[in-house]
Amino acid sequence: MPLDPQLQAIRDQKERDGVAPLYTMSLEAARAADLASIQASGGAPEPVHSVSEHTLAGPGGDLVLRVYRPSSSGPLPVLMYFYGGGWVLGTIDTADGVARHLANAAGCIVAVPGYRLAPEHPFPAAIEDCWAATQWVHDNAAALGADPARIAVGGDSAGGNLAAALTLMAQESGDLVLAGQLLVYPNTDQAAEDDSMRESDDRYMFNHHSVAWYRSHYLTDPDDAFNPLASPLRAETLRGLPPALVLTAEFDPLRDQGERYARRLAESGVPVAVTRYEGMAHGFFTMAGTLDAARLAQAQAAKQLRIFFGT
Repeated sequence: MPLDPQLQAIRDQKERDGVAPLYTMSLEAARAADLASIQASGGAPEPVHSVSEHTLAGPGGDLVLRVYRPSSSGPLPVLMYFYGGGWVLGTIDTADGVARHLANAAGCIVAVPGYRLAPEHPFPAAIEDCWAATQWVHDNAAALGADPARIAVGGDSAGGNLAAALTLMAQESGDLVLAGQLLVYPNTDQAAEDDSMRESDDRYMFNHHSVAWYRSHYLTDPDDAFNPLASPLRAETLRGLPPALVLTAEFDPLRDQGERYARRLAESGVPVAVTRYEGMAHGFFTMAGTLDAARLAQAQAAKQLRIFFGT
């Protein structure tokens, strides 16, 4: 089907305004433009019961964790949410709108770590920070009013990649049993050459050029593309991983690898639900202020989180 009319109108306006793809900008400009775009399209921030920030001792120094709480009651389940941005862009503020909505709609704490970005901190810095933050939330659950037995992970784009990789780390450690994984158009294979990757061209603001740009900053060693913590689809086994919801977009170079990951989870005996949002492109999930499909996708995510948590 064609691009959704609401999304087409946004893209047409960007063309009229001469907005350049992020991968053509300097890092500083791309980071500022990415945050501004997400904040402009995400709608007014929803009020939540409380928002607090904690500074942790992370693997590379201080690590800030923002915690969104929907109510004072507890203990509540937790979603560890990792923002997108190709491991190069993004901040805690990038995830603010999604975190607030999911906290309210799913009735859970949402914790967002400010993980380190490439190229200043290439792979595996981001996943190390996300793992450290998740362990901290688990170990400090009582103080947070959280239930350590009901922690799920999730994220969009690069954040979905980090969430999927973290399930592998949790399984390997044996110290943390996760309740579920929410993967929104995740990057699951750094070496993928799927149809959706080949079909993406300059008509897409996010295309195969974008993917290559982000990857070049994140992975300093070409062999890292085959490391399961960078490419979860390359893991030897996915058996025993937590149940998953995988959301993809029709016009997205990452579409096929996200759907391949969902199929492989299912083949490995992992309960998985997968939905392709027709007419949508990469990045739509955070655009709840302007896209009906984004609101539907966020509602689906919240409903699935309640299933993960048994609430």
